[in-house]
Amino acid sequence: MNDGKSFRVALVGCGRISANHFDAIERIEGLELVSVCDVVEERAAEAGRRWGVPFFTQLPQMLAAVPSDVVVVATPSGLHPAHGILAARAGRHVISEKPMAISLASADALVQACDDAGVHLFVVKQNRLNATVQLLKRAFDKGRFGRIYMANATVRWARPQEYYDQAPWRGTWEYDGGAFMNQASHYVDMVQWLVGPVESVMAKTATLARRIEAEDTGAAILKFRSGAIGVLEVTMLTFPRNLEGSITLLGERGTVRIGGTSVNRIEHWQFADYDDDDKLVESANSNPPSVYGFGHEPYYRNVLKVLRGEAAPDTDGRAGRKSLELILGIYESAKTGRDVPLPLKAS
Repeated sequence: MNDGKSFRVALVGCGRISANHFDAIERIEGLELVSVCDVVEERAAEAGRRWGVPFFTQLPQMLAAVPSDVVVVATPSGLHPAHGILAARAGRHVISEKPMAISLASADALVQACDDAGVHLFVVKQNRLNATVQLLKRAFDKGRFGRIYMANATVRWARPQEYYDQAPWRGTWEYDGGAFMNQASHYVDMVQWLVGPVESVMAKTATLARRIEAEDTGAAILKFRSGAIGVLEVTMLTFPRNLEGSITLLGERGTVRIGGTSVNRIEHWQFADYDDDDKLVESANSNPPSVYGFGHEPYYRNVLKVLRGEAAPDTDGRAGRKSLELILGIYESAKTGRDVPLPLKAS
């Protein structure tokens, strides 16, 4: 058993994003990686050797063989609920990569399983924790913008065909979804987190250049309950490399744009009234090595505090569900050509 201060972590899914989890866990005193799992044996073995822990190719075997307190689920998106439910039923807390599921029914099943088992469910939304985004959130919470008129999120990234060909699940409806569900889900999440509930959405999506089932490009117009209008623009076809991941808020008393490749640079910051936070703008900027940013480490620090009973979760299962519902609303609108009201009817 743990001592209430330190916790043993197991991880399932040793693909592209797992390195961010491994690095964050290693840096935090109080968290210890104890086992890894991946259906691709070579990948599991490589991670096991790299981190000096046992490796497995099946989650049930890992859960049975190695005691742990927390299971990180970093498998294909469509498998997150099944793997999270297995971990919860084995009495482990669950950390799910985004999105927590690709349907509301499976998301709700995961939340229910964690509730029934009395374990925490965390959904990784690390970009919320970028210093730039935290500064923006604080300005919003202080009311510095006054009324928000418009919110824009733009994701102009590049994902070549080779990226999708690396794994058969990528770009499929069953296991992944497209640019909105996978690559841009953090931006969908941040817009609804910052500006508040969405009343309705109208969207167009297209698969223009990649050989995948889901979309590589799309745009959505949001009507927020507050009356504000939002625009989401997403493509994975930017030539020749990632161009930007940005958020802009326009209000009656303030205008902020955070850009860079992954909301890592404050490009415009102007308010009617001064606040001491204005002195922090330059120091908040960063230059992350990838579009994933630096947010996984602070995310795990919050997880550790929650497990120690010292904090509330930054993003739990119910918070993770909100952005999933908005993405599914975008997909429904693109499919039907209609304005889709939220919340969606349970299916």
